Order: sequence, then C-alpha cells, then structure tokens
Amino acid sequence: MLRIETPFHGAVMNSRHGRPVAGGLKIAVRGEAPPDARVTVNDALAHRDGAKFSAEVVLTAKETDIIAVAADAQRREERRVRVVWDRHSRPRYRVAIDDNSFFLRDIAQKGYVSLFDSFYLKGLRELNRRYGAKFVLNIYYTTGDDFSLPQFPDRYKGEWRDNADWLKLAFHAHADKPDRPYENATPEKLAADFDQVAEQIRRFAGEETYSPPTIIHWGIVQPSAFPVLARRAVRVLSGYFRWTGGSEDANYLFDRERCEWLSHNEALKDFDTGIVFSLVDLICNLTPVEKIVPALEAAASDPCRAEIMDILTHEQYFWPFYHNHIPDHFERLEAAVRWLTEHDYRPVFFHEGLLGVPE
Repeated sequence: MLRIETPFHGAVMNSRHGRPVAGGLKIAVRGEAPPDARVTVNDALAHRDGAKFSAEVVLTAKETDIIAVAADAQRREERRVRVVWDRHSRPRYRVAIDDNSFFLRDIAQKGYVSLFDSFYLKGLRELNRRYGAKFVLNIYYTTGDDFSLPQFPDRYKGEWRDNADWLKLAFHAHADKPDRPYENATPEKLAADFDQVAEQIRRFAGEETYSPPTIIHWGIVQPSAFPVLARRAVRVLSGYFRWTGGSEDANYLFDRERCEWLSHNEALKDFDTGIVFSLVDLICNLTPVEKIVPALEAAASDPCRAEIMDILTHEQYFWPFYHNHIPDHFERLEAAVRWLTEHDYRPVFFHEGLLGVPE
C-alpha cells in the first residue's frame, strides 16, 4: 500500500524543515510503497530501499501539492498531500492571555483616569516598554451578575487606539462558565456570542484594538463552526493537541492522527477553511518561574518547534483575590518574554499574515 509518511498533509514548513535553494525550499518526502513498484514523486523517480521510498521536492509556491505514484504491472496507486511554505518565516513569538474580564470590571468600577492605572495593564505595558512585547487579551462578555461589557465606558477609546500597536482585544467566550461552552454548541450560538463581544470591543476600544480570536474558550468547538469563524476573519486557532485516548481539551475535536502530529509540530493548515492550527509551546500559569527557560530551550532545540513560539497564560492568576492567585505570575511572563527577546524572537500578532509574517 502506498503511503506518504512525511511531510504531513497541511504542514506549515519553514527553512528549519528543509534546505533553502534559489527560489524555493527543498524538502524531503518519505513514505512506504509495495517493494516492487516504481515510485515517482511529482513526476521524479524516487529512491527505493525495500518498502521505503524517498525523494526531494522544491517548494516554490505558497502551497504545493506533493503527489506520489506507485505503479507496477498490475496496479497504479496515487497519494497526495498539500503543504504550506512559510516563505518569509523568521523566529517569532506571540503572547495570548485567556479568560479576561476582571481588569475590565476593575477599570469600569474604579473609574480610573487612565487604563494603565490598572495594575494589570500597567504590568503588560512595562513588558512592552522593556522588551517590545505584544499581547492579545481574549475577553468574556460578562464576569457574572456584577459586570458585562456594555458597562465599560468608551472614554478610553483614544488610549486604546494609542496602544493598539502592541495591545489587542479578542473574543474568548460569553462567560467563564459553563466549562467547554462550545463543545456541543451550534455554529449559530458561537457566532452570536462572537459578534456580541466583537461589537463591544469596537464600541469602547475601536477597530484598531480589535483582533480576531486565536483561542476559543477551552479550545473546543464543533468542526461545523470552523466556517463561521473563518468568515469572521479567524486565521489561527491555538491549542495543546494532547491525545491520551479520552476526551481532550484544547484540541478542537481533532482526530488522533492530527493531534499526535500537532503535539510535536508548530502549525497545520485546514485547507477547507484556511484556518491554521498552532501548538501552544508554554503555559505560564502552569510553569514555575525556574522552569520557564528550560521549557523554551527545549522547544527551541527542536527544529519542528523552534521557529514559532506560541505563549499562553490566563488573566485570573494575576489577581490577589483569586483563589488560585500566583504571586510571581508577572515574573513568569517576564522570564519568557526576556528569554525570547534575548534569543532574537520578534513579537507578532498571529492574525497578521501567516502566523505573524507576510505570506
């Protein structure tokens, strides 16, 4: 039976996955075929070693179909995969912060003169000033009975606009509870919640501050909802893509094969919707400060994960009143951003271009 083992269908490939050549990127294609079959890859004869075959293909376009054909006197088989060339790739990172609502409630209720009278936004601004870090804050429509987004004033709109080059707001969910709100929700429900939050962001913070989301609460939506998100300019969805044989969170209900591949690789494109799925490399609230750098070093030493660092944490752990408050949460985040900056990773927003670089 003919099978292409690598590259994986939908893989986003950069210079670490092959060898740059004039006008393109030369990559290896490997697979398995009946031992006596003649195998070609994109019309070039492949090298055979028993049941294995190998060949090289040069990527010259944004997307390339790789077609393997195995033929003998009795039959002809064909398999194909499509890959994406990250032509303008460079080492880069993004920071997303999930579950945001407390800071909006705090600003609205305290009536601060400036957004940055909030210790939370002030802390993020300090990281921007020291390292150039950029942040996307994924927000809820409501914190519960005492606050919802229509209560947030629009008098800070100019300040939001002045800082929109490094600080964005995006939809996350209607509220923190229930858990896994979109696991079984209809596309219409997700669309309604999405539009409600997006409308409010644009109202009080302006178009410049609005960002399409890259993480939906709990990282679970029905596949039928992907077109809904794509039509709302969602270009990337990040997750953990772990697979232990049961019901998993943060894998967007992917099957085992895709989860297992993505759990060890940076990014995978769904060609039906155009959405790219990205592997989260570090979750700051789950990683003690002394383990932040080793975790990043491990990712950076792996060619399959080294180019793009997807950093995640959660707002609630910054707040002293929260029952699971992490006193050194900002230290963890700074340790990550400092290491990335010192190792020439540049901050990006994933919704711009292809994972933050021109396409």
